Amino acid sequence: MRRARLATLETIEAAVWDELAGCIADKSHPWRTPVLATVDGHGAHARADARTVVLRELDAARRELRLYGDARAAKVDQLRAAPHGTLVMWSPALGWQLRCRVILSIQTEGPEVAARWARLARTPAAQDYLSPLPPGARLDTIPAEPLAREHFAVVTARVTMIDWLELHADGHRRASFSAGRAHWLQP
Repeated sequence: MRRARLATLETIEAAVWDELAGCIADKSHPWRTPVLATVDGHGAHARADARTVVLRELDAARRELRLYGDARAAKVDQLRAAPHGTLVMWSPALGWQLRCRVILSIQTEGPEVAARWARLARTPAAQDYLSPLPPGARLDTIPAEPLAREHFAVVTARVTMIDWLELHADGHRRASFSAGRAHWLQP
């Protein structure tokens, strides 16, 4: 069910962060699995790369979203080389699209990673990070070394700008939110 149309930029931004918090708790929320677009390569060899990810945590006060990944995945090297990306989300129920410009950082060690791994290790999802092969490897590949440890990584996406688009029968609306500033935009 659609929520009532929000009138002010402040209420829209608050509602966006409320929905983001809701998608962390609700596995069926469409924003839980956004598309993350990044760049692979540099200069003339650069190409867009996109994949669906799962939002796992939110720190609204710090404007951060967290994802989990395999430390051996190609996207980890991409993010280290070019840490800027865009998360794209769509909610048919709300009629809202979000494009969140983010700066990405990766952690593979430390107490925060260990604490998250300790929780995840007891779930079926742990198998994703215990495979002897990295993501995308051919299945007929023989691992170079036996599995020595989990390959779990925490990816933090610090939101620098949100582009909000509402598609509505009474008229489409668009706004941007960044660094404490909000502006209406032409849809």
